[in-house]
Amino acid sequence: MLTSGDLQGHPGMLALARESRGMTQTGVADAMTKASDGATVVSQGYVSKAESGRLAVGEDRLVLYAAALGYPPELLCVDPQVGGVGVGLIHHRKRASLSAPALRRIHAQLALVRLQVSGMAGAAAIPDSRHRFLQVALDDFTTAKDAARQVRREWAMPAGPVADVIGAIEAAGGWVVVRDLGSRLLDAVSQWDGRQMPLILVNDRAPGDRCRFSVAHELGHLVMHTEPGASGEQEKQADAFASEFLMPAADIRQAFTGGVDLARLAELKRIWRVSMSALLRRAVDLNALSDWQYRTVAVEMSALGYRTAEPIDIAPERPRRVDALVNTLLSDRGLDIDQAAACARLLPEDFERLYVAGDRSLSHAASKVRP
Repeated sequence: MLTSGDLQGHPGMLALARESRGMTQTGVADAMTKASDGATVVSQGYVSKAESGRLAVGEDRLVLYAAALGYPPELLCVDPQVGGVGVGLIHHRKRASLSAPALRRIHAQLALVRLQVSGMAGAAAIPDSRHRFLQVALDDFTTAKDAARQVRREWAMPAGPVADVIGAIEAAGGWVVVRDLGSRLLDAVSQWDGRQMPLILVNDRAPGDRCRFSVAHELGHLVMHTEPGASGEQEKQADAFASEFLMPAADIRQAFTGGVDLARLAELKRIWRVSMSALLRRAVDLNALSDWQYRTVAVEMSALGYRTAEPIDIAPERPRRVDALVNTLLSDRGLDIDQAAACARLLPEDFERLYVAGDRSLSHAASKVRP
């Protein structure tokens, strides 16, 4: 068994772990100093050099680093690229006002969640590559709507509303994890390199109807976008995918034939479990409304405050696959909390809170050593 003296922090993981906690380099330095009870004074310059690889972090300093960040020392020694958790191509549906540091923190959380789930899946002998996801290349003859139809056929989904979007993704072999992402400006973020498991991280602050659309939007990214492209165009394509995936034209078109008003939109929201705004846009896309009619209803919705809070709450969907994985480790494999936490490269208290007790926030573990 390796001891702290055998370990050496990896610069990339030191930075990734810090960003996952939303801490600055100065904050890490202060927390390391505090963790040593003042015996070791750590500067921001030290942290900067450690993250850039200009100095080695081993032995006692690694223990202080781990205490400051609230992670096991072993995690800080993982090469993010070799470990398969490098940030890489990440997709997200965010609002423009989300700050760059906040986005980096969410991207880092996604990378570490991948490491956690991969570690647990490996311990449960579940291969990353076992899934039914497909990749669809868009061209002059294949649109985002075609891609959505292909996925529904591949997954043998029945006509009409999608009963459980997250459930469909999990049944196809994808992983979905819910976390408090610390902001209402981003609903979901996703990553799939075509080899490892498709992974979607969902913000538990999103209302149920918006969450369903955002998850379908991320699914569109995973299916259609394997390389960086024009972000605006890719976002439009992911929206078009989500609309067709959740509200197939062949199934919903007839629902708009009797006219579209607020009462009808509210009725359809209960059936299709998407927002009234999404239904209104779908009606326009299917030429069931003129632009003038669309603007009239949109203005009415805005006047009633529906742009920020619509009537009719849709219950949020919750993932089940990760819960089943944890149960496999703790019950079927007979692991205790400490052993299961080691598989996920988490401290036992973090593992229990995140994966057993149901507290999905990543923000608490480092608070004990912060100034």
